[in-house]
Amino acid sequence: MDTVITAAELARAQRASGAAPVVLDVRWELGGPPGRQEYERGHVPGAVYVDLDTELAGPPGRAGRHPLPEPEAFAAAMRRAGVCTGSEVVAYDGGTGWAAARAWWLLRWAGHERARVLDGGLAAWREEGLPLQTATPAPAEGDFTARPGAVPVLTADGAAALARTGVLLDARAAERYRGETEPVDPAAGHIPGALSAPTAENLTPGGRWRTPQELADRFAALGVRPGTAVGVYCGSGVSAAQQVLALERAGIAAALYPGSWSEWCADPAREVATGPAPG
Repeated sequence: MDTVITAAELARAQRASGAAPVVLDVRWELGGPPGRQEYERGHVPGAVYVDLDTELAGPPGRAGRHPLPEPEAFAAAMRRAGVCTGSEVVAYDGGTGWAAARAWWLLRWAGHERARVLDGGLAAWREEGLPLQTATPAPAEGDFTARPGAVPVLTADGAAALARTGVLLDARAAERYRGETEPVDPAAGHIPGALSAPTAENLTPGGRWRTPQELADRFAALGVRPGTAVGVYCGSGVSAAQQVLALERAGIAAALYPGSWSEWCADPAREVATGPAPG
């Protein structure tokens, strides 16, 4: 199954006979209010709103701003959304793919392989002229069970080691990597040895996913090829999931560092690098 589905393909799948995909609305903005109000103004028909801060993450703390949720808490959120063991799940957000990829990655982490992200998010759905719904659906309770550990996860020590022995990609904007600005976390800079790889470059100027070959070429230029040990981090483990998805589209398996920079810089004993080159 491809990791991405177009708006037209999702609309056809919803009209087809048989079980329709479970659709998750995961709209979220860094530092912004929850996306529920936007959801209530209009969403893909049948979509269930899932709150990233409370259902796709644990409580913030020294483990980061968006640590992994407890498996049973995540499973309960998916069951509430109607996800069953064999369900196809499609997640979407406002268009960057960050939050949608977080849902996709967590489903994969929990052992559920039938998950995809809507290419271009809700903006693409609107551009196709497809209808929106304001009513909140009430799906039947699903039977989803979390079996965490299906995909690789990095600790802070593991990320530091990978930066020395493989390739560790920093998915944040380049100016945050260089340490020129840090709007959220208490220290500016990057993990020593990490390479800057902003997530914006995984998408076209129109906000659609680049082709698998284009992504493969992008990551090859960063030294990442099939067989390379690679990991990804960002500010708090959200946009990094989008990068993991991009790598998977390019045929490359990657580990996610969920704590990311927010966990790394919470410990003053950890080294911080700045500047345009790996430190």
